[in-house]
This record gives sequence, C-alpha cells and structure tokens, in this order.
Amino acid sequence: GRQTIDRLVYPPLEFEQPQTNHYEVVGVPVISLEDPTLPMVTVHAYFRGGYGLFGRESYAAAMGLPALLRYGGTTSRSALEVDEAIEYHAFQVSFGSAGGSVTTSINALTEHLPTALDLWGELLAEPAFDGNEVEAWRTRELESILRRPDNPGRLAFSEMNRLLYGDHPVGWEMEPSDLDPARLQTDRLNELHRRILCRGNLTLGVTGDAPWPVLQPLLERVVSRLPDCAQALPEAPIPNIRRTAGVYLVEKDLDQSVVVMAHPTTVQLGDDDTYYAAMIGNSILGGGGFSSRILGRVRTEEGFAYSATSLWTTPRKHEGIIAATTRTRPENTMAAIDVILETMHGLRDGPPTTDEVETTVDQIVNGFVFNFDSPGQIVSRTMYYLAQDLPEDWLVRYWEGVQRVTPDGIQRVFADQLHPEEMTILIVGDPSRIGHSLY
Repeated sequence: GRQTIDRLVYPPLEFEQPQTNHYEVVGVPVISLEDPTLPMVTVHAYFRGGYGLFGRESYAAAMGLPALLRYGGTTSRSALEVDEAIEYHAFQVSFGSAGGSVTTSINALTEHLPTALDLWGELLAEPAFDGNEVEAWRTRELESILRRPDNPGRLAFSEMNRLLYGDHPVGWEMEPSDLDPARLQTDRLNELHRRILCRGNLTLGVTGDAPWPVLQPLLERVVSRLPDCAQALPEAPIPNIRRTAGVYLVEKDLDQSVVVMAHPTTVQLGDDDTYYAAMIGNSILGGGGFSSRILGRVRTEEGFAYSATSLWTTPRKHEGIIAATTRTRPENTMAAIDVILETMHGLRDGPPTTDEVETTVDQIVNGFVFNFDSPGQIVSRTMYYLAQDLPEDWLVRYWEGVQRVTPDGIQRVFADQLHPEEMTILIVGDPSRIGHSLY
C-alpha cells in the first residue's frame, strides 16, 4: 500500500489569480465581481484617511468617526429612523477604521439594492452626529479605559506599543483627556468627515447578483453625493521605533505572566526575495503553529506554556517589528524567555532544514485556495492591494516568491535582521512569584 502511494504522480499545482472587473464612476475606481449564486449584493468602500494621519487632538474624533457615521443619524433621518430602515430591509451595514483608512460596507437583497444604496449614501455624505450618540460613544470609551487593566493581554500589547512607538499613532491608547467633550464637538467631527469621506480618497468594491449596467447608475448616485476632496491628506508619520534593549515589568497579581518581546526590522512588504524569506522564516520560527520551533520548545519540550508564537510585521513604507509572545506560570517566566531567545539564535546561527522550508511552503501553496472562498474576499483583497500600491497580480507574485525561498536565504535574512540580545521585553505579572532579577 505504501509503495502504491509513493508511486502516485500529480500534475504541478498552478495558481491563477481570480480576475475582477475594473470600472470608474465619477472619477472613483470600482472593482466588481458579479456572482449570481444568491440574490444579494455587497458594496464595500475604502476611504484613505484615518486617525494616524491627524494630530493627537483629533484622535478621539477620528477613532469615533466610523461608529458615529453609523449610529449618529443623518441630516434627514434620526438615528432611530436609520436603525428602523436597516432592520426592516434586513440590511447589513458595517463601519470600521485603521490608522490610515475608514472602511464601510452594505449588504442587501438585490431587489432592495436601490433603497440600500440611498440610505448608505446618506450615512456617508450627510451625517448628523447626533449629540446624544456622541455622548454615548464617549461614555463607552471611558468605561473601556477603566477596564483596560483587567485584560492582561491587551494591557501587555498596549504597553509594548507605547514602549516601542512612543508618541506615534501606533503607540497611542485612548486616555480620558482625549475624550474631553471639547475634542468631540460637531465642528471637529464635520471637519474630519470632509477631509476623509470625499471622492478623491475613495475606492469602491462590489460583489453579488447585479450586472454592471444595473450597478453603474446606483453607484453614481452614491458617489455624486460626496464632495471633491478640498485638500490632500497629511502624510503618515514615520515611526521611530525603540532600539534600546531592556526588560520592563507591569506589576499585576496574575497566575500567568504575559511576555511580549520585540525589536524593529527593515524588511518591508514588497516583491523581494528578502520579504518572502522573512515570511517563511517567521512561520518556521513561531508563526506556523504546532510545526514552529518556538512552540515546539516552549510547549512540547519544556511544558512552560500552552501557546507561544512569533510575529514579523512588514509595513509598506517604514520599518516593522519582529516579536514573540507567550503566557506562562510566573515561576517559569524567565526560563521561558531564555528558551525563546535561544530558539531565535538557532535561526541566526544556522539555516532551517530543507524539510522545514518545504513543509511551510507547501502549507502556504496548498492553502492558497482558501484566500478565495468568496467573491467578497477576492474584491476586498484587490482593494487592499491597490490601496497599498501593490501590483494587481500581487497574489501570483507572492505565490511564486514563497516557492523560491531556500534555507540559506532564510538564514541570511535572520542573521541580518534578528538580534535577540536587542529585544525590548515586557512582562505583565507578579514579581514576587517570578522570583528572579528582571534586570
């Protein structure tokens, strides 16, 4: 039986990136993928511009903007009337934000699409920022600040971001002073709305049961409600990531310490062999689950923790970080840190095995189809790649690039980029139980 299996021959796996249609309405790019499977349509909007592009004085207003667009009513409908319309037609509406963008989508039955887009267009172009809703959002944020210390994981990552990034949007955490009512006045919300939700910042994506001749006039009505951008967005600030090694403790009476360690790296997202080697190497180091080295050492060999992982961020235009994290009994904290650092040194000092590389690459290649479970995923990814100024065939390049990675290539990038002795290490835990000198 085994010999029969070994003799099986399969044709080489070829990847063909799903093709989307590209249009334009009133100067706004639209990415569309028709899907008649169900009588439903989803429209996505990506607006360049987020809290990371404006000063700290606008942080709360920019963070609250997506929620207040959704729940703050419009100039012609109260917040209650908006909720009733959404519930009556069973629309699904979402709003979100990141440091550099605001995103939103609406999903509706095809027969209700004109009504859905009329309402969505109102929410985008004519927000009322109802004062009661603004105060409700402010109150929830104040409560969240009070609860922050109760979540050790969140506390650890927020404090690590503060250590690494300082007074940069990545390092910001909401504080009561940010939520001063004067910083959430209607005029400030309106100013941010004008700066971000304008045509020049917008990319649209559509999936579902509607051909382009039907979609085009409906989308034109939505886009025409938005103004032209009166001025360009500010440039995103470049972070100056901390490079000084050290161990920092947040004292908290816990049965498990939370450990986070990180330092900056210069690898950036792009069609470059260094990037592909870093991604495969990180998966071998700690990002690949049960097959990764850090989890194998910390969990399987030493029994220090249930989980341990690594992370390598690769922003498009500035430095990222390589990091590792775990949770363990306080008494094992320092030993677990030592094991992680030793494991990092292993990939600096010698290449991974061919089997490790092949297994990791195979997992990515064989699982690539799951990036395209739905037309919505395909369109959303295409919108993201365009926003990041990546080529439209990025997925093909990535699929080919990871298959070029070699053990020696991984060792070269780790020797150049990973420096365990330079890690900033943050521990949230009980110093009386950790029982070792932390410095």
